Amino acid sequence: MSETKFFFFSGKGGVGKTSMASATAVEHAGKGLKTLIVTTDPASNLADVFQQPIGHKVTPIEGVEKLWAMEIDSQKATQEYKDRALAPYRELFDGSIVAIMEEQINSPCTEEMASFDKFVDFIDNPEFDVVIFDTAPTGHTIRLLELPVDWSRHITESELGSGQTCLGPVQVLQDSRAKYDRAIAILQDPDRTTFAFVVQPEATPIKETERSVGELARIGINSNLLIINGILPPEYCQIPFFQQRSQMQQEYLKIIKERFQLPTKKVYLLEEEIKGLDFLRQTGRRLWSENMKEPGNISVAELEALEDMVIDNPNVQSLLMPQKGQTRAMFFAGKGGVGKTTVSCITALWLAKQGVKTLLITTDPAAHIGEVLEAEVRSEPTLIPGVVNLWAAKIDPKETAEEYKNNILDDARTRYSEEVITIMEEQLDSPCTEEMAVFNKFMDYVLRDDYEAMVFDTAPTGHTLRLLELPMDWSKQIELKSSTSLEGDLLDRQAKERFEKVIEIMRNPDRANFGFVVYPETTPIMEAHRAVEELKTVGITTPLVVANLVLPGQYCVNSFFHNRRRMQERHLQGIAEKFPDAAVLQLPMLEKEIKGIEELEKAGDLLFG
Repeated sequence: MSETKFFFFSGKGGVGKTSMASATAVEHAGKGLKTLIVTTDPASNLADVFQQPIGHKVTPIEGVEKLWAMEIDSQKATQEYKDRALAPYRELFDGSIVAIMEEQINSPCTEEMASFDKFVDFIDNPEFDVVIFDTAPTGHTIRLLELPVDWSRHITESELGSGQTCLGPVQVLQDSRAKYDRAIAILQDPDRTTFAFVVQPEATPIKETERSVGELARIGINSNLLIINGILPPEYCQIPFFQQRSQMQQEYLKIIKERFQLPTKKVYLLEEEIKGLDFLRQTGRRLWSENMKEPGNISVAELEALEDMVIDNPNVQSLLMPQKGQTRAMFFAGKGGVGKTTVSCITALWLAKQGVKTLLITTDPAAHIGEVLEAEVRSEPTLIPGVVNLWAAKIDPKETAEEYKNNILDDARTRYSEEVITIMEEQLDSPCTEEMAVFNKFMDYVLRDDYEAMVFDTAPTGHTLRLLELPMDWSKQIELKSSTSLEGDLLDRQAKERFEKVIEIMRNPDRANFGFVVYPETTPIMEAHRAVEELKTVGITTPLVVANLVLPGQYCVNSFFHNRRRMQERHLQGIAEKFPDAAVLQLPMLEKEIKGIEELEKAGDLLFG
């Protein structure tokens, strides 16, 4: 059997990674190659695209021979990882020693490690001819691909030092190191691995892709392919409104050509969503055909304009405006690419214009609020030039991790010996530290009371849920630890009190509210609905949904946009049905991108009145 070929699809959220990865999988299976598509995105949409249940097992795709799929479930992967790591020691040691080892790896950090370990399993498995990875949005994908390098280094350094890692004794991880080293070699081999970036012809996806290509190159992974998705067919853009958006895209296509010296494929927007086997086969043929032609300019008959479906939005000021003497937090979440950053910036600016002292924070590792505001955003809150009452900040994972480590070690040096400090330094050098540091910084902001309003632009859904559930996870972990020791550690008790304050704030609708941003298509709506239901299980309600990029009916006067508008109408009705307890706002598609203070103010008037 020839060596397995690997494809990675990455890019900013919402650019169409899952669609392109799924279409590629269908195309390769259709050529008789035994193909597996795996998603590493914690908020997977594979089942929605293939229109069948998949889940945390290798599942055959109905209607396509030689094609299987799997959605990595982080909680199930965590249990499998623990069982596999501890299995050899259950036979060698008595129950008390195994219990100590189990407690050491029984932390929320283990979940990230386990999901990553499952991902590496598929790189290390020669069972398929082709393995395709549909990855999480870029910032989290870069993190995932850095982890084999980081963990291999951390295991080696821990072995030379105390023999301890944040996940327990280094011997628990010994078998993993060889596996990670093999994964690194495959990821860096262009004959085995094709790394494709999916981009749309807009400013933020281009900048994020450019940044990510450079970050991958630093760890020895080269990008091999660029897929430009979502291009408006020029022949349907003769109406001035869409002509202006098409011209904007054409300018960005020139920029892409200048900045990326990569083989490039173009995929034009279809009248319908890419879901179901017929559309996937069609897209796969277009994507991988050597003779794919660009559409030409043809005469398009005009249809009668549709009624404008952008209605007067309900009044949601009570959800946004803080009560006197209290800070109110607004969290915007949703699938990557739906416009969370834009809506967060619109909301923060609108609040500032109402005289509310407002802080805008992004927890997304691929932070774009600076690009939308057209202002520099730093790690510490900075006043936005020309705007009274608006500050912005970003949580930079690497910078935050360094600050977190230094704070812990500075405090520890006042109380512990150098020998203990050395062990702590080794453990804090773990790849897990970055997630904990970001989580800790997030809590710092939630607990602040020096602003009247805080608007959080969060990472894509799966990672946001992980961040919001961490206070619950760590609180439970500390409670368990305290109940099994004779005296609870003071620092642990203080940490638990802090976690509980954050949980209390997030559950209090007078102190915090959650809004999901969607656009009127199946996958973002389904992903938001699943997330809203999951948040309910931890006592958090969602009173706001923003439907973004709604096509203005008066411009949908040819068959292409007429059909896309009808599709949106169906989904807008579905939004009202799926989120009966939420106020639903509509933000129409505008002639150009919403960037800069003036455009954000206009959008704020449309959204909030």
